[in-house]
Amino acid sequence: MRFFGKTNFDFMSKRATWYVVSGTVILIGMASVFVKGMDYGIDFLGGTELVVHFRGPVSIGDVRSAMDRIGMGKAEIKTFGSDQDILIRTSEQGEGSSISDRIQGGLKSGFTDNPYVLLKEDKIGPKIGAELRRDALYAVIASVIFIGIYIWFRFKFIYGIGAVVALFHDVLVTLGMVSLFDGVFNLEINQNMVAAFLTLVGLSVNDTVVVFDRIRENQKIFKTMPLAQLMNKSINETLSRTIITSGTIFIVTMVLLNFGGEVNRGFAFALTIGIITGTYSSIFVASAIALEWVNRMKARGELIK
Repeated sequence: MRFFGKTNFDFMSKRATWYVVSGTVILIGMASVFVKGMDYGIDFLGGTELVVHFRGPVSIGDVRSAMDRIGMGKAEIKTFGSDQDILIRTSEQGEGSSISDRIQGGLKSGFTDNPYVLLKEDKIGPKIGAELRRDALYAVIASVIFIGIYIWFRFKFIYGIGAVVALFHDVLVTLGMVSLFDGVFNLEINQNMVAAFLTLVGLSVNDTVVVFDRIRENQKIFKTMPLAQLMNKSINETLSRTIITSGTIFIVTMVLLNFGGEVNRGFAFALTIGIITGTYSSIFVASAIALEWVNRMKARGELIK
């Protein structure tokens, strides 16, 4: 099945423009990360996190007042899907369930006429949180590097470099978007979010491998065709497949983002952004980087094999 008829877009001639677009988006995202920071989940920070459901609506201000009265005025408090569901997170440490008991005691005394039900309770030590944060970073970086090595062995060295650059591009863009839209979707970096980043790395390289494989096939058939023209031809030939595959995943992630609930929202948001930028980078980043390398080597008079 072909989503498009035969296309003849000149992707490679516009690569300089898309370098600027990608660079701008990454700079904006990274500026948000460093200025605004990231909202880490309790599993990466350490502390205690409770999610409670009140019988009637409550305001953040009233919950804050209840926390102030028990000496936890610095606790993070926000709605969790509705004005009856409240998330309370504190980095204070205590033995056993002492912190949770204090929070629940404060809520009971502060909302005597509006009882609540405890939906979720998490407690993570600060050392475990730091280890999880470190291991999550290592996992994402390792996945990108090993995928680049795989592309290198399957195709050529420069295609591996192009794939790694494209994957880092996708991760940085998605991370920046998570930081920028945190206030809109209540996003936080937790283990579900890390799983989303690892998933988008796999989805992104899937499109890249399809494009590179078609380039390799066409190089055997059109041996005298200039590389830029051959890349355009290969991308156009795989464009319909790319749109169908990415489009179906995008539909699923959008449904999950809108109807999957608060718990799955971060995972769905990261994948939604990732599938868009992954499709984009397989065309305008991975292939373009390979072309730039070949052109530079030719300009220096080095043999390209």
